[in-house]
Amino acid sequence: MPSFRNTHYAAFLFDMDGTLLDSSAAVERVWRRWCERHGIDAEELIAVCHGVRGEDTVRRFATAGMDVDAEAAWLNAAELEDVDGVVAIDGIHALIAGLAPGDWAIVTSAPRDLAEVRLRAIDLPIPQVFITAEDVTNGKPDPQGFRLAADRLGVAVEDCLVFEDSPAGVAAGKAAGAAVAIVGPRVGAEEGTYAIADYR
Repeated sequence: MPSFRNTHYAAFLFDMDGTLLDSSAAVERVWRRWCERHGIDAEELIAVCHGVRGEDTVRRFATAGMDVDAEAAWLNAAELEDVDGVVAIDGIHALIAGLAPGDWAIVTSAPRDLAEVRLRAIDLPIPQVFITAEDVTNGKPDPQGFRLAADRLGVAVEDCLVFEDSPAGVAAGKAAGAAVAIVGPRVGAEEGTYAIADYR
């Protein structure tokens, strides 16, 4: 498969969890606690929660009478307190260091406060264009976040390369019309323009 480094793109649009950093252990710990509180099958939920806004996952698995906003707030608070095991994807610091501020953005399904905590945990800067759960009305797999990031960078989304690790994120990148680099093993390599294990 060709390397993304050999092709020019107007900008790189990065997902965060699973793409810039690995927070899966923390994410799954919190979701398992939440599932236990509500008698929900944790394995079924974890199979589909990565890359999706917490509120959208809560809504999907909500039991009768559940307050989705309150449950999403509980999840966010629990995740803010748990950065144990959050680590950078190999090579990301060097890649970001070589990019100008207007050449990249983050488009994450995480709320802004949680995204900032996780980025600080791996010592990665907050980009000038930083799209979080609060900035969109429709989360991934909807392409709204990637289109918004490209617009704020002043480039055409079709000229961008999206880095994603989840089925929802890959679908969003494709729907936006961007090229997509698959990071890690969660999505088949054939789904993207490129496939990488890390940024080394």
